[in-house]
Amino acid sequence: MKLLVKAPAKINLALDVLHKRSDGYHEVEMIMTTIDLADRIELTLLNQDKIHILSHNRYVPDDQRNLAFQAAQLLKDRFDVKKGVLISIEKTIPVAAGLAGGSSDAAATLRGLNKLWDLGLSMDELAELGSEIGSDVSFCVYGGTALAKGRGEVITELPAPPTCWVILAKPFIGVSTAEVYRRLDVNRTNHPDIAGMIEAINNHDYQKVCGKVGNVLENVTLTLHPEVAQIKEQMKRFGADAVLMSGSGPTVFGIVQHDSRMHRIYNGLRGFCDQVFAVRMLGERHSLD
Repeated sequence: MKLLVKAPAKINLALDVLHKRSDGYHEVEMIMTTIDLADRIELTLLNQDKIHILSHNRYVPDDQRNLAFQAAQLLKDRFDVKKGVLISIEKTIPVAAGLAGGSSDAAATLRGLNKLWDLGLSMDELAELGSEIGSDVSFCVYGGTALAKGRGEVITELPAPPTCWVILAKPFIGVSTAEVYRRLDVNRTNHPDIAGMIEAINNHDYQKVCGKVGNVLENVTLTLHPEVAQIKEQMKRFGADAVLMSGSGPTVFGIVQHDSRMHRIYNGLRGFCDQVFAVRMLGERHSLD
């Protein structure tokens, strides 16, 4: 038996870090939304009691370092599952890009194995399990648009943002999330207006959404990697209505409503950057069907 599950990327429309917690994590407030750029996860039921990862991307680990592997192992351990699974991962989301590709693969694996192994878990139960794997996995279980608090696992659903294009550009560099957080001084930075972004989304106000984008990690990454700042400037120059780095980077996204401007930005960036995508926001939550 086989099952195909989509694992969409996410972007942060707003990302704030409040303080470092006693458990070593950071207290965050983030507005996240899924976009129509997705990995494909194919789950094949195995009779032997093993987890196999198959990927043709050399940057994707095929062992317990892989978050999809960890998701399968967690379900096996927690619910005493004696069946196995082959997890085939077809990557479209760039690796280590600030787009939660690995977290979304794990979330898709949780949703898919819930069905394949007939576990009967609710979305809330899957999201709670996901929080044990990584900070973005809970959100990725639900998908859609949400406010994420705590270390990212406390999720409040929001309406879909106004319809628009999202142009993403990822330079050929890696960013250490741990290094970015280590260098962040929460007392000496501009914090985004999370409440204002929620109000803009609730009111379906595209201009206000554009005016409220913000990422407290952005200046740290821009200082470490000037090429990210260059991509931001190019996007603005080509006419994006709002431009922001997603997560800890290095991917930068711009949003526009008009097809003609989307094409101009997309074509302009392709000569400047390795990986460029033009996609829509998804807005809707996943279901367990």
